[in-house]
Amino acid sequence: MNPESETPPEMIILQEMQLLLAEKRTALSTLRTGAAIFAFPLSVLSVLIATSRSYEIHEVTHWLLPLLFLNLGLIALAVYLVLNALRRLRHYNRRIQQYKRQHPRLNQLLA
Repeated sequence: MNPESETPPEMIILQEMQLLLAEKRTALSTLRTGAAIFAFPLSVLSVLIATSRSYEIHEVTHWLLPLLFLNLGLIALAVYLVLNALRRLRHYNRRIQQYKRQHPRLNQLLA
């Protein structure tokens, strides 16, 4: 018999599924981190807008411009993290569905 044509033991399949689920959890935590990073620049900008009567913009421009560039960088990082996490989540969900179709026992466990 050819060893590659044999189905892997149930234990190996369960370990592979555990690995996929762990990777999915990692992608979800990356998504959560991206959302938190995205919220920070928005809160900073809302505080600046709310307190804008307390200062003259032309007097604090040397502080506002670097802050705005930093906020743009954080927003770009957050968008990257969220999009990357969503892409990875879709990939892992497809792999999990593929395993569930191939192995009915997994379908029972993960139903």
